[in-house]
Amino acid sequence: MSESAVSPGIEESLITLSRSIDEFEGYINPHASRVAGLADAIAVRFKLSTHDRLSLKQAALIHDLGELTMGREYIKVERVLTERERLDLQRHPVIGEQDAAKRGYSRAVQLIIRWHHEWWNGDGYPDGLKNDSIPLAARILRVCDTYAALTDARPFSGAITSAEANRYLTEWAGIEFDPAVILEFLELEGLAELESLEDH
Repeated sequence: MSESAVSPGIEESLITLSRSIDEFEGYINPHASRVAGLADAIAVRFKLSTHDRLSLKQAALIHDLGELTMGREYIKVERVLTERERLDLQRHPVIGEQDAAKRGYSRAVQLIIRWHHEWWNGDGYPDGLKNDSIPLAARILRVCDTYAALTDARPFSGAITSAEANRYLTEWAGIEFDPAVILEFLELEGLAELESLEDH
């Protein structure tokens, strides 16, 4: 990632919070900073404004803030969640939005966090938004978070290869993911070598 991708708006406190979320979720390597780096690379391709890019990067770094706030240990077990656990976990985007508000992050950041689990076909949560009713930043974050989650190892969940993850994204384009975002994502050069925000 170029140096211009890093903004003064990315404070050390935000990076520290991001690392705490990664640690709680059990990621072996930095996850959220990787998501933020990928998201910003796509945002550049969509010609998002500097302000919108900053909001997206901030949201990407703490997109699972709600999981940290909820503190549910069941996310760390290697088994299928029960229906009760699954429904409980689906509260984390709204809780993350609320926590981000308490911490003083902008409304744009709060809403990206709220909507990062919305699906292109309307089957996501918490609001069941569909297609272009989902803000572009949230659609970008949905793709990047999924890719990174698939390719980042955790003690209870192995990683798959980039090629396998790309096939998954392609198969779910038009269902979970915005097809236009998938096209831009797959066009990224040196995808595996993209640096994270933590490297700067």
